[in-house]
Amino acid sequence: MRVLCAFPEAMSSSNSHPPACLAPVALFLALLLHLSLSSQAGDRRPLPVDRAPGLKEKTLILLDVSTKNPVRTVNENFLSLQLDPSIIHDGWLDFLSSKRLVTLARGLSPAFLRFGGKRTDFLQFQNLRNPAKSRGGPGPDYYLKNYEDEPNNYRTMRGRAVNGSQLGKDYIQLKSLLQPIRIYSRASLYGPNIGRPRKNVITLLDGFMKVAGNTVDAVTWQHCYIDGRVVKVMDFLKTRLLDTLSDQIRKIQKVVNTYTPGKKIWLEGVVTTSAGGTNLSDSYAAGFLWLNTLGMLANRGIDVVIRHSFFDHGYNHLVDQNFNPLPDYWLSLLYKRLIGPKVLAVHVAGLQRKPRPGRVIRDKLRIYAHCTNHHNHNYVRGSITLFIINLHRSRKKIKLAGTLRDKLVHQYLLQPYGQEGLKSKSVQLNGQPLVMVDDGTLPELKPRPLRAGRTLVIPPVTMGFYVVKNVNALACRYR
Repeated sequence: MRVLCAFPEAMSSSNSHPPACLAPVALFLALLLHLSLSSQAGDRRPLPVDRAPGLKEKTLILLDVSTKNPVRTVNENFLSLQLDPSIIHDGWLDFLSSKRLVTLARGLSPAFLRFGGKRTDFLQFQNLRNPAKSRGGPGPDYYLKNYEDEPNNYRTMRGRAVNGSQLGKDYIQLKSLLQPIRIYSRASLYGPNIGRPRKNVITLLDGFMKVAGNTVDAVTWQHCYIDGRVVKVMDFLKTRLLDTLSDQIRKIQKVVNTYTPGKKIWLEGVVTTSAGGTNLSDSYAAGFLWLNTLGMLANRGIDVVIRHSFFDHGYNHLVDQNFNPLPDYWLSLLYKRLIGPKVLAVHVAGLQRKPRPGRVIRDKLRIYAHCTNHHNHNYVRGSITLFIINLHRSRKKIKLAGTLRDKLVHQYLLQPYGQEGLKSKSVQLNGQPLVMVDDGTLPELKPRPLRAGRTLVIPPVTMGFYVVKNVNALACRYR
């Protein structure tokens, strides 16, 4: 609705009445207005009152999305999974045949499955059907079994360091050994799977890319957010923590694009907390880190993120040792069902505050937009899905504008379930707790329809998905 205010033009001095003549007229009009207002007994609306200088009016956030072209397109298997070798070492492999576990895994398809982790060291690769042979040196079995996570930590684990150039030469050698073997001739090679990109790690990556940048199909690294020994539930609400990943992406992309512009980059292992201390990686609060990670990585063009780990006992898993899905599983399931690989640009107004001198303003309201997953037959192509993280202690109101105005919206609001609040290991979707129907059936993810034009109200400290139906977005009509 548009409000227009009209102001009369100033009268010329030649036609204006003298001030003395205007005074009686003004007094008469004021008296008439007073009598008119007093006679309207039914009108109790207060007159406008100026707000106190220190009182802030709540801001309505206007949100629009660019629908002509995607800003990024990530892999169809963007959200992928990892299994740790400890399931073999600790005798858990038989449980992979569990009907319940297979049902949970199927819910997150399609995805890449990475088999690796800290316990890889005790494993040895041996291909019994096609023994790898090499003349005058070690075969591919040697290289495959000697590649561990985070080569920057070789000194700590092996007592000796490896530089990036030598690591790159090893990858080239491995590639040349695999190509003549029919079963591996088309195999992809990923690396170097470095750790947090500190100065020494960036030096290693630089040497590796200079030698073997064109050998690997994607460049990989790992990220861990919090030291588990000091983790608190409120840590997951710190925007400074959420933004640590952004700086790492920038450093990795700078090196990769120097030698191989456009090379795919994978985050091949992301964990919220490391082992030790209180485990909160299985809580609702940990979902803020996980959902923001998915949004930020896709928005920055990272092709794949591999979650460590799908199933195990201990830390950072989507399914616990009793085969119960944890909050991050349900979050991942919603992401898989609703989010497509095309990333869209988000435009907001009324969100940013004016920065104070010497203070960094970080967003506590995170909004990401994608084309809706075209495999979801509940929505026609051209629909858009928003996912929103509200870290504020107050609710936020969002008004859809532009191409999203007056469209029907389906809400999928995820909140903690039970008395533990943010520490809860159970979640509810639109007020209904999420539990498996039986070992072979996942629950129906029912949306809450919102009428066209309704303002989105995001409760405090929550996250949710919002499908804007029938937008007919050009970027989302075709694959």
